[in-house]
Amino acid sequence: MRKSMLTTAIGTVLLGSLAFGVQASEQEPQGMYSAEDILDADVYLANGSGNEIGEVDDILFDEDMRISALVIESGAVLGLGGRELVVGTDYFSLETHNESDGDTEHRIILDASTDEIAAFPTYDRDWWEQTKTNARDAWETTREGAQSAWQSTRDAVTDNQ
Repeated sequence: MRKSMLTTAIGTVLLGSLAFGVQASEQEPQGMYSAEDILDADVYLANGSGNEIGEVDDILFDEDMRISALVIESGAVLGLGGRELVVGTDYFSLETHNESDGDTEHRIILDASTDEIAAFPTYDRDWWEQTKTNARDAWETTREGAQSAWQSTRDAVTDNQ
């Protein structure tokens, strides 16, 4: 159920605002991507080592429905001990390959050092609650600033008339 609801929501979002780069290996970019195809996609290191470090467990969106991060479920590789990592859009890209049977395979390529990967936050309730609070606070600050700018502009126009 969770995946089907997420797939519906993501279909629209991915059409207009795919927030990560698509590297066309054997084909041109698709233009639209299914969350169902990206969820559970294997995640590899970009350094060409061929090390699979996990798979996509979740896709996180901001208030504007843009992808802000992926949750990568890592195995016990690179000394990570198996955890869910929050990976921001600056660190990954989507690689798409056509298979010989006509299917399309998606892989996430992670461009980060071992130290950077170890420093990625763990996706847990504490991280989620803190991130929601930070986003809400940032929105309130932005909204107050925007209202203040609007009022200042309005007052300036009124004073000059």
